[in-house]
Amino acid sequence: MAITAKLVSELRAKTGAGIMDCKKALVESDGDMTKAVEYLQKKSLAAVAKRAGKIAAEGAVYSYIHDGRVGAMVEVNSETDFVARGDDFQAMIKNIAMHIAASNPIYLDSSEIPAEVTDKQKEIYAAQLLAEGKPEAMIERIMIGKIKKWHRDVCLLNQDYVKDDKLSVQEYVTEVASTIKENIKIRRFVRFELGEGIEKKEEDFAAEVAAVASGV
Repeated sequence: MAITAKLVSELRAKTGAGIMDCKKALVESDGDMTKAVEYLQKKSLAAVAKRAGKIAAEGAVYSYIHDGRVGAMVEVNSETDFVARGDDFQAMIKNIAMHIAASNPIYLDSSEIPAEVTDKQKEIYAAQLLAEGKPEAMIERIMIGKIKKWHRDVCLLNQDYVKDDKLSVQEYVTEVASTIKENIKIRRFVRFELGEGIEKKEEDFAAEVAAVASGV
C-alpha cells in the first residue's frame, strides 16, 4: 500500500511521533493505522525500558492543595533538570499530585508494603471467604486476585489513573517518559487531609478532588 503524506500526518496527530518514525511504522504495518499505532507504542515502551537503568536524580517537588482541605506533595525524578522544567513534565507532576489528593494511596508500590500488613490482609480475606462458604482448596487461588485488587487500591503506581481509568498511574508515567525520552520515577509522596485522625462530621473530600482532577 502507498504511504501518503496524509497517512503520515494522521499517524503523527494520533501519536506525536516524528515524521520518519511514522513513515517507518506505516511501511512496517502495510498502511494499517491501528497496527502502526501499536508498532510505535511498542517502540516507545522499548525505549523507556532501555532508559530504566539511567540515574534519575533531577526532577521536581510539586504540591497541590484542594480548597484548603486536602493537600498532596510529590517528588518525581528525571535524568536532567532541563526536562524537569519542561511543560510535559510539569503537567505530569501536577496531575500526579492531584491524583494523590483524590485517590489517597498509602504506598508507592507493593514493594513498600510491610510483610506483616500483607499477612494481616490475607487473614482478613481468608476469614471473609470462609464465611462466604468458599472451599478451603479454592481460597489460595481466589486470594491472588484479591491481593492484586488490594494493591490497586493502596499502591499509587498500581491505582487506576484518575484522569483516564484505562491506564494505571505507572502506565501514565511510562507514556510521558516515552514522549520526553528520559527515565522518570515517582520517588515519594505525602497526603494530608484537614482534621485527619480527629473525630468529625464525615465529608468526602477525596471525591471532590477526583471530580476536579477528571474534569467533571
